[in-house]
This record gives sequence, C-alpha cells and structure tokens, in this order.
Amino acid sequence: MALYHNEDQAMLADTARQFMGEEGTIGKQLRHWRDKQCKDGFGHALWKQFAELGFTGILVSEADGGLGMGHVEAGIVLEEIGRNLTPSPFLTSSVMAATALGGGNDELRGRYLPGLLAGDSVFAVAVDEGPKHRPERIATRAERAGNGFKLTGSKAFVVHGGSADMLVVAARTAGADDDQDGITLFAVPKDAAGLSQDAVRLVDSSMATYVKLDGVQVDADAVIGEVDAGRELLTRVLNAGRVGAAAESVGVAGGAFDMTTTYLKQRKQFGQLIGEFQALQHRASHLYSELEIARAAVIKAQQLLDAGSDKAELMVSVAKAKAGKAASLAVKEGVQMHGGIGMTDEYDIGLYMKRDRALAEFMGDMYYHAERVAQLSGY
Repeated sequence: MALYHNEDQAMLADTARQFMGEEGTIGKQLRHWRDKQCKDGFGHALWKQFAELGFTGILVSEADGGLGMGHVEAGIVLEEIGRNLTPSPFLTSSVMAATALGGGNDELRGRYLPGLLAGDSVFAVAVDEGPKHRPERIATRAERAGNGFKLTGSKAFVVHGGSADMLVVAARTAGADDDQDGITLFAVPKDAAGLSQDAVRLVDSSMATYVKLDGVQVDADAVIGEVDAGRELLTRVLNAGRVGAAAESVGVAGGAFDMTTTYLKQRKQFGQLIGEFQALQHRASHLYSELEIARAAVIKAQQLLDAGSDKAELMVSVAKAKAGKAASLAVKEGVQMHGGIGMTDEYDIGLYMKRDRALAEFMGDMYYHAERVAQLSGY
C-alpha cells in the first residue's frame, strides 16, 4: 500500500485544511473558549459545522446514514484538528464512540447515531480507572439486576465526559480484574441515576471528568455487542482512539513545525535571519524528517486497520509511539527556537506544547506503546 493519499482522500484533506484554517483557528476556538472558561472546552456551533460537512459520520456505515469511510479519512480530519489545535469531540465521539456503536444492534445504533450525524450529540468513552492508560485491568463491575445490569465503580480522565449525552463504559461482567475475558461495553445515558462526574480542566484547556458509577441501573438493551465478550470490540475502540490520537499528534507536530520555520524566516539576530544559521537549519531538517517518518507510520497503521489486517494492532502502537516522540520533539524545538517569547502565552507555540502533553498520555504514552510493540513482537 502506498503511504500517501489517493485522489479522493487528497480532496478531503483540502476541504478539512481549508475549513480548520478558517473556522477552527486558535483565535476563534481554543483561546476563545479557554478565556471564557467554557465548561465544555469547545464550541457546539463548530460541532454542527463538522456535521454539515459530513465529518461526524466518517466512520459510520452508509446503512446507518454515515459516509462509510475509514481510519485514513478520519485521520485526515484529525491531522488538521491537531495542526490548528481545534477543540472538538471528534476523536471521542466520531472515532471511538462511533466504532463502539458500530458493534451494537440496530436499536442501539438507531438511538444514538442520528444525533451524532446531525452534530447534536457528543459521546465519551470511559475505560481507564487510574492515572495511566491501563485497559488490561478493569475493576468496574456490572452485575445482573432484573432485566438489566447494575454498574458499580469509577473511571478516570474521561475526556468530554461532562459534555457527553452518553458514555460508552467498559465494565466487568465476569472474572477477575486482570482477566482478558468477561468484559462488556454499555451505553450509559448522561442522566442515569447513580452516575456522577467531577470535572477537571486539563493542561491543554480541554475538559475531562472523574466518573463514579454508584449502582447505575441500565436495561439489557444498553449492552453494546455481547455480554462477557466485549474485549474484542473494546480493542477495536482503543485502536481507533490510539491511531486517531497519533494522527492528531502528527498535526500538532506539523503545526508547531510550520510556526517555527516561519519564525526562523522572520526573526533577525546579529543582522541576519536566524534561519540562516546552520545549526538551526540542521535542527529544522532533523525535525522535518522525524515528522515525515511519523506521518508514514500513522498512514500505514490506518491502512492496516481499514484492511482488517492481523498486523494492525502492532502498527497502531508503532504509530502512537512514533507520533508521540515526533510531536514532543517538534514542540520542544519550537519553544526553544522562539527563544524567551516561546514561554509566553502571547505566542501560540506554547499552546502546541500543552496539547502535545495531553495527547501523549491519551490512550497510552510512547513508553506504554513501545513496550506493547515488544510484547506483540514476541519479546
């Protein structure tokens, strides 16, 4: 498979680039909602515009009213989101939750997907229970009660949880906390009795919640997929989130790189442009090569996921680790090459560093995925 976009994907990239560059800018979105201390951290009007362009339905099947595209196309949108630091629930709702709902029955999809496609609904995914991404261990319990289930436990750092109309919750219906089997996914509405959330603002000004499930009662029709057999679907959701976060990280790195190279061409010191200094040229060249390698790794992972390859999971972790490393380098070099002003809020380069820190932890940092690559390779 060629590691570049075909003609249709290139057209989508042009559309996403123009839209984010006009409507999703740092000034119009990130700084605006941050300075207002918005409880959601993003604009619902922009989310409606996402829907009007069809972005919210990229991973929703045509049978359910979506575009029936794949992770390559979702990644195109996410890269532009990252490049412009556009705050939106696209990754949690249109990528992760949409993937989960795709494994549900007709009734469940009919209940939730129309709102997503219209840009009226926001969804969140509640998996992790501690300070680090460790989905191998799930202690939240779901016990049978009447014709449904009773959920008890807690979830940490649920991004957009406070804005969500529904939470996709991973809970244990059988076995010990560390067992692979015995996992079930549930669609839990925001107003369910016994569900409470404590909001926190993350370093990049996005919003997340600590979720507590205190005997939350749900009917059997809230089950997404099969009871006790949800690990495979959960893995699909996690891989979608991981490669999506990797694509956004490539966008963050690209945005930081563009901003830095522009500054190198404008800032003068000792009577010449600082971009003419060979040492800075070498650093910029190194960063460019790392960024292109990361982009290639992400596209490969997306293609393998779309093809249903048994090598996809390995490549997803390669992409998440490589994109995280490239983005970290890009934002650090960006701040350093801007000099002292790079540390001020007046300049946008520091905002890229903050977004990188949040994305680096989301769905597992580079160290988690480097270890996962070793394990999946037999080490």
